Amino acid sequence: MENKKNKQPKLKVRTGDLVKVIAGDSKGSQGKITAVNRETGRVTVEGVNMVSKHTKPNAANPNGGIVKQEAALHVSNVALIDAKTGETTRVGRKANKDGKLVRFSKKSGEEIK
Repeated sequence: MENKKNKQPKLKVRTGDLVKVIAGDSKGSQGKITAVNRETGRVTVEGVNMVSKHTKPNAANPNGGIVKQEAALHVSNVALIDAKTGETTRVGRKANKDGKLVRFSKKSGEEIK
């Protein structure tokens, strides 16, 4: 019997994908994914969901202060943008000619690189 606790779900998006936010405060904005956390099911999108973080003085920032940075979004609140049509699309997985699983756009049927 396999151990389900350590099994992380396969996500439909990867680092570098262009996505659009479909829910939440940043709804409608889009950007590239900079980080994916499979354990929590959250993604960080470039320039989206900005929060103010108060930092203590350190060597890099001697004065400290308030820093704006991106916060993670749940993966269900973002949708992949199809490179061919420019619209949001769902993602499927199928075997290609070599028998390797590849992602494809459900709207256009194109393979996602």
